[in-house]
Amino acid sequence: MLRRLYDWVLNLSARPSAPWALGAVSFSESSFFPVPPDVMLVPMALARPERAWFYAALCTITSVAGGLAGYAIGALLYDSVGLWLFRVYGLESKAEEFRAAYAAWGHWIILLKGLTPIPYKLVTITSGFASYDLFWFTVLSLITRGARFGLIAAMIGRYGPQIRAIMDKHLTLIFVILVVIVIAGFASLKFLG
Repeated sequence: MLRRLYDWVLNLSARPSAPWALGAVSFSESSFFPVPPDVMLVPMALARPERAWFYAALCTITSVAGGLAGYAIGALLYDSVGLWLFRVYGLESKAEEFRAAYAAWGHWIILLKGLTPIPYKLVTITSGFASYDLFWFTVLSLITRGARFGLIAAMIGRYGPQIRAIMDKHLTLIFVILVVIVIAGFASLKFLG
């Protein structure tokens, strides 16, 4: 099944609708969707390495736009939608700790957590309900998301054929490692403070 999904994304990259699908996933991941855009970005960039930087820029812009939607959820809908999302991720008890941390470390939280496997929607929603400065939220989101997706584009530009050969040969192992990293990201949130 994993191989079919990987092959499907590789084939999707040749379609005119591919950037729209990537943008939609990137936007929604920053506000409510659980799947990071990397699962589409990497295979699409591997299939069309000449478009890797375009895909990275698209992910950056749509991720920040989705982050603004997540910010709005936190600022306007935290008691309903935002709290529900924190419950889904088992982090409801950490919401107030995040809010307090923003008062002292807001810039660093956005910059660092935007690069990690911790779902970015948690950062965007928390930024909104903590009333973090919207201008700085946007600037820092552009920096951190641009760095994350730009790193992927740079690696594929430099090592694309080698990365694709490794992925083709060890797709299941890579998937398991990524799942473990994401779970570790969630676990680190539960043990903060």
